[in-house]
Amino acid sequence: MRWAGKFIGVAGFCGITAVRVAVAEPLPQVLAPFFFPPAEFAKDTSGYRSMLQRKGGRVIDSQSEWSLRRKELRSEWHALMGKWPEIISKPKVEILATVHRGEIVQHQVRFRWTPREKTTGYLLIPKGEGKRPAVLTVYYEPETAIGRGKEHRNFAIQLAERGFVTLSIGTAEASRAGTYGLYWPSLEKAEIQPLSMLGYAAANAWQVLASRAEVDAERIGIVGHSFGGKWAMFASCLYDKFACAVWSDPGIVFDTRSSVNYWEPWYLGYHPKPWRKRGVITEAHPARGLYPKLVESGRDLHELHALMPPRPFLVSGGSEDPPARWRALNQTVAINEMLGVRNGVAMHNRAGHAPTPESNEVVCRFFEWALAK
Repeated sequence: MRWAGKFIGVAGFCGITAVRVAVAEPLPQVLAPFFFPPAEFAKDTSGYRSMLQRKGGRVIDSQSEWSLRRKELRSEWHALMGKWPEIISKPKVEILATVHRGEIVQHQVRFRWTPREKTTGYLLIPKGEGKRPAVLTVYYEPETAIGRGKEHRNFAIQLAERGFVTLSIGTAEASRAGTYGLYWPSLEKAEIQPLSMLGYAAANAWQVLASRAEVDAERIGIVGHSFGGKWAMFASCLYDKFACAVWSDPGIVFDTRSSVNYWEPWYLGYHPKPWRKRGVITEAHPARGLYPKLVESGRDLHELHALMPPRPFLVSGGSEDPPARWRALNQTVAINEMLGVRNGVAMHNRAGHAPTPESNEVVCRFFEWALAK
């Protein structure tokens, strides 16, 4: 089955006012295997508590009950990480430069992504008529996704060549400064965890895409790799208007691997400078800020994944997200099953961290399916 070709008004469905519903059409053959875990991980949820079980053991078994629990989860995480400023729902976008790349028009654009800060990115519009699906790409800077960086991370241009409108953004200035994230209201005294603030910035970028005449606002997805994968995951889980998402090897749950480093101050371990020495947690260099509190209280990122249903997502897993991550993903599969939604969670795996031509083909085909008209 795949998502229906249009959004229908279903007020209150899991707190999302417009959702895609499943219809009896097969998945493309190239995607079908990735919606099922390997046999060794089928139904295995060890290490991750069920989001369908309330304290005291009562099981949530209805859409209305889950809608309430979902709102609670969302509120809990926002309370932990800091409440977002108001979304910038009427963006003002400046076009700084325009170039033609074959049948794709590329605009360099600038817009406000926080109440005080502007960012510069690239809007790619392929030749075509009518409203089209769109994808937001996020990374350390916006140039890589348009093909001016490391190979196989050029999601924006690849998708534009397939007919998607794309917007590429990144934290270029912060990356050069070694602070990477976004800090509100200031680097010295941030009140929101930087990774959550990146999710807020992506929500404002969604508004930029939705404001375009070429874009179908009900068909906007998001993708990012590594740092960008963390960003895409938090943005899509916390902002319901993203219709689907791809998270490329971010480390989808807490781990002690050096690249699954949510404890860093630019992710979920913010504390005022001087910052802890970068790297794995040791006695000499303990985690600080919110991260150790989350771990000590038994929380993990599968709680955020639970905010995605009924919207579909793909984990493009590499070295940081091997097949064993199905143990966490199966908790979200269970939510979808309770809601009557099929094919909501997928994972494709490769050996290394870097994207490959094969993994990118799966990413593109996923968006073609999930955002189909």
